[in-house]
Amino acid sequence: MALTPSSTDDLIVEQLGHVAVMTLNRPERLNAISRPILNELSAKLVEANKDAEIRCIVLTGAGRGFCSGLDLTAASDGGIGSEEDRRRRATQLFDLRDAPINVLWNIDTPVICAINGAAAGYGMDMTLLCDIRIMGESAKMAAVTAKRNVVPESGGTWLLPRLVGWGKAAELYFRARTVLADECVELGLANAVVPDDELMETAMQWASEIAENAPVSVQTTKRMMRMGLEESYDTAVDHLMMHLARMFQMEDFQEGVRAFRERRKPEFKGY
Repeated sequence: MALTPSSTDDLIVEQLGHVAVMTLNRPERLNAISRPILNELSAKLVEANKDAEIRCIVLTGAGRGFCSGLDLTAASDGGIGSEEDRRRRATQLFDLRDAPINVLWNIDTPVICAINGAAAGYGMDMTLLCDIRIMGESAKMAAVTAKRNVVPESGGTWLLPRLVGWGKAAELYFRARTVLADECVELGLANAVVPDDELMETAMQWASEIAENAPVSVQTTKRMMRMGLEESYDTAVDHLMMHLARMFQMEDFQEGVRAFRERRKPEFKGY
């Protein structure tokens, strides 16, 4: 099974082995998020998550920026029309059930964000919702919502304090700070910084390493980490043991044991 092509040129979707690469493709607007990108990115993330052949997703941007946020110009232009049209657009704006931010949070397939430039507003929130963040040396995160009289509406106020602590999150948001790549690593906002021209090579290397592991193990671990944020220790351990009992019955468990005994790399099938 292969991923179907994107329905919009604003999002490029490629499948490289067990890795799906999704590229925001509006470089002339620093990949500002339009309605077509919102819809298509959500659909492709869901499709990849359902595809047993996809074991990791890499999300990045074309050109010199990762994502400058929601396209407020397009949203403003879209306000022209009948009262019914404006009411429908307003309803869509606040209906987040199928938005990329919620999909990114809920899918079990690991997501690596290869941040190739500025990530601001919605773009910064999307990076925080990815599991692993690798930044090019010229990349940066811009927590500048207070300069626009808006809020980090896409999960940032929930995510950032959990990643860097309350005090540092308050500093970044209240001061509307832009954080360069090296400081992002120091704060725990990013896993690594690499030269710009090595960003995708590094992201694909990490993705390939993930894809070589047992996919059910990786995806279950991600799910348990996510659920563990809201569970007690005892509840989390109980859930883990139930998953473990199922995984002991899988062919991939037997393959892992055989590969260990034979001192070779395992070849996992996902069942």
